[in-house]
Amino acid sequence: MAGFMQKGAKNVLQKNPHDVVFLSALRTPVTRAKKGGLKDAYDHEMLACVLKATLDKNPNLDPSKIQDVQIGTVLSELGGSKAGRMASLHVGYPDTSAFQTVNRACSSGLAAITGIAHSIAVGAIDVGVGGGMESMTRNYGSRAIPTALWQGLKDSPVKDARDCIMSMGTTAENVAERFGVNRADQDAFAARSHQKAAKAQKEGLFEAEIVPMTTRFRPDPEMPENEESITVTKDDGIRPTSSPESLAKMKPAFKPDGGSTAGNSSQVSDGAAAALMMRRSTAQELGLTGSIIGKWAGTQVVGCKPDEMGNGPAIAIPKLLEYTGVSKEEIGIWEVNEAFASQAIYCLRKLGLDEDKVNPKGGAIALGHPLGATGGRQLATLLPEMERQGQELGVISMCIGTGMGMASLIVRE
Repeated sequence: MAGFMQKGAKNVLQKNPHDVVFLSALRTPVTRAKKGGLKDAYDHEMLACVLKATLDKNPNLDPSKIQDVQIGTVLSELGGSKAGRMASLHVGYPDTSAFQTVNRACSSGLAAITGIAHSIAVGAIDVGVGGGMESMTRNYGSRAIPTALWQGLKDSPVKDARDCIMSMGTTAENVAERFGVNRADQDAFAARSHQKAAKAQKEGLFEAEIVPMTTRFRPDPEMPENEESITVTKDDGIRPTSSPESLAKMKPAFKPDGGSTAGNSSQVSDGAAAALMMRRSTAQELGLTGSIIGKWAGTQVVGCKPDEMGNGPAIAIPKLLEYTGVSKEEIGIWEVNEAFASQAIYCLRKLGLDEDKVNPKGGAIALGHPLGATGGRQLATLLPEMERQGQELGVISMCIGTGMGMASLIVRE
């Protein structure tokens, strides 16, 4: 892969036959787990929606050209790959298209996109689809660690090993305490996320990335006979009236005297996303160069202390910039996942990022964090905004459970 890298913004912006390019990046609405419009949909049904939309968005592409599909999922049903493979075949992908699920916790969607990018870059495939799916309604908190295994992990003499099973909320509190992020700043950050998302939604800025999904919906889970069909068209976790004052009234969720609350943490959500990718020379051969919307320009992933896993972006982003030879000042938009306000604030401060350039349409605190789908959602959100703002370079990054960070450089076509 190193032989394909052309470092520096000037070189990254050049168009070359071996570039890994995006022809579409789409997502379902992201809705509240157990309450929102997609609560009664299975993960693979949401995936089927975006996989079908990918074919519809690219009608001049013969589906038989798609050689591999990689989908991030954390809380998988039927082993993940079974349900996902069923979804791809159901909506018209040929049986020659391979399928794989990827689990790197919160970065699973970005890891899947990167996996397709790497396969294209080294010549293993020419065309692929990367993305993610997650039904946190159905699967979040449903799998308990066996008692014997839990005890063995807790008894490990290695602190970092023990900390891998620490709750994410506790790690958020650790970051806040160790790096001086107070409750007021967390609530103010969360309110801005909702306000930015509400403004973007009102102005129709999500319409280019969202695929409406028709699905079953049970107003009362105890009365399945009242099931109805609805079409979900927008994210439903955004709270336009959120303010620092209203969020300050919420109780700490993880420690009696802590700063992380349900209001300044990412929402538990359902959703899916998918991106069509290919080599630039392949797009040219297929007459699809006019459909190119962006380019993948590199990914880096790095580990950090499990008990402060939220620091991941602060470590992964500098590594990405060094790897690609691009400076912080040259990045026009940053999509940094808001797992918790505490860790997002710390990362922005540590990196010295201009908050106006970070999550301009709101982040996971307002939009939700459907685990395996989040990286694909961020890509789908980033590319139209880069076009709207006329920005050439953007970065997607997130922290990862057990202590990691991941970051990718994206170029607008």
